[in-house]
Parts: sequence; C-alpha cells; structure tokens
Amino acid sequence: MDETVKYVTVGRRKEAVARVTLRHGKGNIMVNGENADQYFIRETDRIILKQPLAVTNNAVKFDIIANIRGGGLTGQAGALRHGISRALIIADPVCKDILRKGGFLTRDPRMKERKKYGQKGARKRFQWTKR
Repeated sequence: MDETVKYVTVGRRKEAVARVTLRHGKGNIMVNGENADQYFIRETDRIILKQPLAVTNNAVKFDIIANIRGGGLTGQAGALRHGISRALIIADPVCKDILRKGGFLTRDPRMKERKKYGQKGARKRFQWTKR
C-alpha cells in the first residue's frame, strides 16, 4: 500500500463538526494537535471514537488526525466516530456492511430544540396563576 495516501472526510453530531484525515500508520489518534487520550477526558468518549476501528480490526493500521469545532466533548466524540467510519469506507469498501450494521454511518439527527417565545425554554412553561 502507498504510505502517502490520505483519506479526508467530515463527521457531524449535534453542533460538532470533525474533519478527519486517515492515513496508513501505527494507530495514533491526534485531535486538535493533542493526543486523543488527553483530549477526551471521559473513558466513554474514548471508547466511542475507537468503536469503528475495533469493529473493522483496523486499530493499528491507520493514523488519524482530526480537527474538531463546536459542541461539547461527547458531541465531538460522536462526530469523530462518524468521520472515522466514513474514512474507513473510502480506504476499504469491504468494511461498509460491518459499519452500516453497527450504525456508525448514520448521522445522528438529534439536535437541541429551540426556545419558543412566551416560554422559559424549549419545553418549560412559566408557572400558571389563577388570580
């Protein structure tokens, strides 16, 4: 395989957008110039972003460089997982069925509900008074 080939994709979740670059390497994951284990504090976030690599047995075949903007850490981890999954399909089309069954290719459409006028929040109302 050619070592200079890069696969660039975009992953999204909530307000987070991850630009992911996948290339052949030893399994290093860099997020915004920092190691992923230092960037993502929670263990659950680290597990989430490594899921597509674990399912397709590519954990030590590729290096990942990601730039993530917007959202919180959990949304960013989900966006990174989405971007990694898309890049793996470009790198190895055989992985598509495995990733599709795992639900890693589906962009999570859930977004924050907007605040409505005349209300305290998206769902919460002001207290009703009879008199």
